[in-house]
Amino acid sequence: MKQTLHIGERAVGTGHSPFVIAEMSGNHNQSLDRALAIVEAAARSGAHALKIQTYTADTMTLDLAEGEFRIADADSLWAGKSLHQLYQEAYTPWDWHKPIFDKARELGMLAFSTPFDETAVDFLEDLQVPCYKIASFENTDLPLIRKAAATGKPLIISTGMASIAELDETVRAAREAGCRDLILLKCTSTYPATPENSHIRTIPHMRELFACEVGLSDHTMGVGAAVAAVAMGATVIEKHFTLRRADGGVDSAFSLEPEEMRALVVESERAWQALGEVRYGPSQAERKSLVFRRSLYIAEDMRAGETLTRANLRAVRPGLGLAPKYLDIVLGKKVNCDLKRGTPLTWDVLA
Repeated sequence: MKQTLHIGERAVGTGHSPFVIAEMSGNHNQSLDRALAIVEAAARSGAHALKIQTYTADTMTLDLAEGEFRIADADSLWAGKSLHQLYQEAYTPWDWHKPIFDKARELGMLAFSTPFDETAVDFLEDLQVPCYKIASFENTDLPLIRKAAATGKPLIISTGMASIAELDETVRAAREAGCRDLILLKCTSTYPATPENSHIRTIPHMRELFACEVGLSDHTMGVGAAVAAVAMGATVIEKHFTLRRADGGVDSAFSLEPEEMRALVVESERAWQALGEVRYGPSQAERKSLVFRRSLYIAEDMRAGETLTRANLRAVRPGLGLAPKYLDIVLGKKVNCDLKRGTPLTWDVLA
């Protein structure tokens, strides 16, 4: 499996710190000024990329408000709304894309989007995005996946709800259409998701099964699941992002605020750094701490010819004497010279 791929100038792989994506989604609340403020906050938080979504209500669904076109689940954040109403409220106007992308690039972030139909891919190609993200609900839309893959750009696909058989179809479609650089994101398509329903042990299995980079599209609260995912091999973390959850908005309830995003960037990198390699024995940094191990020391002043006992020989810190494992061997032996209390025991002082 290829160990490193690039999205723009950013390297993604196990040899690099996690690639953190701030997902704006509909948290702009239909204000371009707010959208640009979110971009600026994401950059200050240290996110490596800013992602939006490219659709209109009419490219997503039909303008109907009854039956299956209305969200009936009482537990949903969007209960009572029609699908068309929800997407009309959440969508990012297409003429906002360029100023949003320009602002993100100006601040040193990558900027890209999730297309939800083929016209969105054509539009985003004109904006020269560095990659494409396919949402969980579209991961079985093989024509859309083929369209995005045919651009030859890296493809990030969320795997929410998909069975192994469906993911196999998805991955095959992407690769056969020209995708060379593929990232699959473990995702739980509930909003918010619970840690218990995240199942991030799937991440290394997915890497092995599909021989590609893997990550987490995380809808849980906080940063714990994302940091744990890095320990399981995730190289990409995507989190919804807003200025303040209290401001409201379609996705605000499960979005990170700037301070939390900063914590995610910092802690996910620390988790990656901590992985290291399989290693035993003192590291270079630990060598100066070896002196604080216990070793055998003379605990009472002794005269030449006296016998070592548990009273006059103890295992204490520091570690300049013989190792404690030799205690039973040296007890009962005589010393060949006078020794002061606090002298490290060495072989050459034994008679």
